[in-house]
Amino acid sequence: MKLSELLKNDKPSLSFEVFPPKTDTAFESVKRATEEIAKLRPSFMSVTYGAGGGTSRYTLEIAKNIKERYAVPTLAHLTCVSSTRETVKAKIEQIKTAGIENVMALRGDLTPELMASDRGSWDYRYAVDLIRDIKESGAELCIGGACYPEIHPESANQKDDIKYLKEKVDAGCSFLTTQMFFDNNLLYNFLYKIREAGITVPVIPGVMPITNANQVERAIKLSGSFMPQRFKSLVDKFGTSPDAMKQAGIAYATDQIIDLYANGITNVHVYSMNKPDVAEKIQSNLLDIIGK
Repeated sequence: MKLSELLKNDKPSLSFEVFPPKTDTAFESVKRATEEIAKLRPSFMSVTYGAGGGTSRYTLEIAKNIKERYAVPTLAHLTCVSSTRETVKAKIEQIKTAGIENVMALRGDLTPELMASDRGSWDYRYAVDLIRDIKESGAELCIGGACYPEIHPESANQKDDIKYLKEKVDAGCSFLTTQMFFDNNLLYNFLYKIREAGITVPVIPGVMPITNANQVERAIKLSGSFMPQRFKSLVDKFGTSPDAMKQAGIAYATDQIIDLYANGITNVHVYSMNKPDVAEKIQSNLLDIIGK
């Protein structure tokens, strides 16, 4: 099923993100974890692109397995940084052959090696270029894009950020998924601004359950997310106890999601980090709301 159709449903729903292994030897354990999450029957599951593209073939293997074995709609990520147009064209064909109908079109992270390379020689510099190529390929895929409720780390200001976001939507994005955030008011303010800018496609909030204190620094580094005092207090109080921090982190994420539903958001995406127990607990906390 194309997510553009699924997102028309006004009933609260929950989806999960999983990622492929970083090494070939880890494939079976990662596959099992993604299957356990698929057994929860989320509205859909997204599968990120292999680290640096090195194990990217597993993105489609996992997405195809989830779709065919568990009948869960899947969204395959595709990054374009440092890729050639020929490589991207081949990846699009592989996505079609796998029967995947949804693709998340991303630039991809700039590693130190890429930062030091000659960007002028790249076929793709921005996600919008990838979106245009997917759209023009005739693949009839439902295309998603990423957005930042606060600001993209490389943007000068939010106004420019939203301008570039509109270019991605105009190029062919049918929906957007946000980077993680920990203060819902930031999302509500962002949604108001992009609607004012003429961006009307569905926006799926992405929520990251922080279940151990070490994740905090990484989350800030990845997204530059603002950490509310309420969340900082939670980490200060429970961060040294793994079990307590896990319970508190799940409770915080659950509270975020409930507030989103209460304020008219119908689709929420959870960055589950391949942890079936975390995904199951969050879904369990919401059963009477989402009607599972």
